[in-house]
Amino acid sequence: MSTLEIIGGIVILIVSLLTIIICLSQEQKSQDSMTAALTGASADSFYGKNEGRTKEAILCKITRVFVVILFAAVLAVNIIPIFTK
Repeated sequence: MSTLEIIGGIVILIVSLLTIIICLSQEQKSQDSMTAALTGASADSFYGKNEGRTKEAILCKITRVFVVILFAAVLAVNIIPIFTK
């Protein structure tokens, strides 16, 4: 194993653990669209308008970033050794 593979493995381990922790800290999205339709609930509330600024939205964005980093790291660890031979 080269030094680059070891560093890549450590990066993958850390990013995957952070992704798992962030995913577990998010609340589960409710699927109450039928209830909202019957009760007249609207997405035009203050919460609906500022949804991008909530803790949930921030955690969702961070999760996406970590998943992209994880994907790139896994590809790099598997592709770089092919070109170094």
